[in-house]
Amino acid sequence: MNEQRITVQDNYVVTEKTIALVPAAHIDYQTVAFERNSIIYVKQRPLQIIEKACLQGGATYAGRRQAAIHATSLKKKVPIAINTHKNIYAFPTQSPSQFDCSWIFYSHILSFTPIPKIPNKCTLTFKNTKQLTLAVSPKVIEKQMHRTAFIILLFSQHLIDFAKAENDIRQQG
Repeated sequence: MNEQRITVQDNYVVTEKTIALVPAAHIDYQTVAFERNSIIYVKQRPLQIIEKACLQGGATYAGRRQAAIHATSLKKKVPIAINTHKNIYAFPTQSPSQFDCSWIFYSHILSFTPIPKIPNKCTLTFKNTKQLTLAVSPKVIEKQMHRTAFIILLFSQHLIDFAKAENDIRQQG
């Protein structure tokens, strides 16, 4: 018997290396965290990991979600600015309350390709050349990428405006 053992972590910390968080129906872990150079199995659910990452980035998940809704009027499958200072943005592949919801980290995506003759599946190719096939239509991925890019643009401009205002205050004082 050549059984390969995997290491399972209780918690996972999202970093700039995080590529995707994919749910898993496994007795020992609930998420497979894909990083640039590794795969990590985690006991937490993907949404729990996202919520904790938002807190580490300076706000609650609910606050980040509400800010994105306010800026864009989106209501469903809202992309999240997890940590704007580290340029960590992720989008859900479906409603975050659904078990099958994966979280994809925008800055790592190179391309996505439809699976021929299977309309509700596509393969994501990441900048490190790794691929991930998900049960999500290419149209959903494209839409989520556009939404995330828009949020990045809005929040990046907000950070620039904030830095300019902070600099003006320093010069006046």
